[in-house]
Amino acid sequence: MKAVCLLSGGLDSAVAAAIAKNEGYEIYCLSFNYGQIAAKEIECARSIARALGAREHRIIDVSFLKDLYGSGVTALLDKNMPMPERFEQSVIVPFRNGIFISIAAGYAAIIGADVIFYGAQGDDAKFYPDCRQNFVSAISQAVSSGTESKLTLRNPLGDKTKTEVIKIGAELGVPLELTWSCYLDGDVHCGRCESCRNRKRAFEEAGVKDPTTYAE
Repeated sequence: MKAVCLLSGGLDSAVAAAIAKNEGYEIYCLSFNYGQIAAKEIECARSIARALGAREHRIIDVSFLKDLYGSGVTALLDKNMPMPERFEQSVIVPFRNGIFISIAAGYAAIIGADVIFYGAQGDDAKFYPDCRQNFVSAISQAVSSGTESKLTLRNPLGDKTKTEVIKIGAELGVPLELTWSCYLDGDVHCGRCESCRNRKRAFEEAGVKDPTTYAE
């Protein structure tokens, strides 16, 4: 059995990929350079793919998206925008997951994969439309129809909180220390941005030792 795993370098996608491996799938990982400020996450994705024993790991260059979105749309791509410390619309990259899943579907069809795993989780579903179950159901059907196959999309963490994701990761032996959550680039997590704050809180609530070094 083969699974294509969308691997951003973050906690959620790493745990989702580990679930696929734990279920007996041979995992093929895809990561995306979409012009994000946090280029460090791609380096982390490489390390995670190796640690999980991925059969293949590809970095897909879709950095043209930065030009497509333009300036003033999302702080994840535009260094001139302030990086929020709490959730704001500016941290949404419109339809990002839809774009990545569409590319993954083509790749999955070529290698004969059975399923695509991605790490959308319940806390994100409150804010991000392409992390919600209605989106997952709709695009899974589109993937199957568009490839004329039984290829499906799974988000095994869709009903889990970030805290629960960390607990699952710890139970599966996921190398959580290799993951990157920060919206900024650098040698260590900034500790201030919305994503860093969510990471800190989730580790604390999970009762799992946080292996992360934060600047603050």
